[in-house]
Amino acid sequence: MRAAALAVHWLTAFGAGLALLALFEAVRAHWVGMFVWLGVALLVDGIDGPLARWLNVQRLQPNWSGEVLDLVVDFLTYVFVPAYAIVASGLLLPIIGPLLGVGIVVTSAMYFADQRMKCDDHHFRGFPALWNAAAFYLFLLQPPPVAASVAIAALIVLTFVPFHVIHPVRVQRWRWLNLALIAIWALLAGWTMFKDFEVGAPVQIVLCSIALYVMFADLVIRMLKGRRQ
Repeated sequence: MRAAALAVHWLTAFGAGLALLALFEAVRAHWVGMFVWLGVALLVDGIDGPLARWLNVQRLQPNWSGEVLDLVVDFLTYVFVPAYAIVASGLLLPIIGPLLGVGIVVTSAMYFADQRMKCDDHHFRGFPALWNAAAFYLFLLQPPPVAASVAIAALIVLTFVPFHVIHPVRVQRWRWLNLALIAIWALLAGWTMFKDFEVGAPVQIVLCSIALYVMFADLVIRMLKGRRQ
């Protein structure tokens, strides 16, 4: 059991290697390849937590902090590599692209250090530094550079706005709906990468609708409850 628990830590650490492979692809402007490796890293991030809790890794391997390890790897896969892609892709205004890239990594570092980043009900507080997803939607929608730059700046600001964002796996309310939507999103995202982002409006609409649900569903529910009261 101790060996199995240690293997979970190694699985989490493997995400750092996946981040490096994604960066190799990004440097060569092989964007689909980059997103494939980031997708594998996302899958690893989705399974290592449940495995750690199931195997009671914290008790069996107390010399390694799974929380710290997870934050290190997440910063690479969710923030650093996507920030490079967002700036290097040419989708932002050239004059402010690098500044926005610096803003992404600096504000995300502060967010990861914030003890309030996760609420007691497992929602995230503020935009949860999902810059891999933000990069994916920029490549999917290909907005004008001005619109793309404004959107990135808005997400940087939303990092510190105290609204709640769903954790699709751990939030209990409507959990099966959340998991079903994430499964649909994963299938459509895989199809999008297979088609080199050349997908029609229906796929784009579904992907964007799921993103809006994850970001703002809790905010809408709280607003509706406030009106009823």
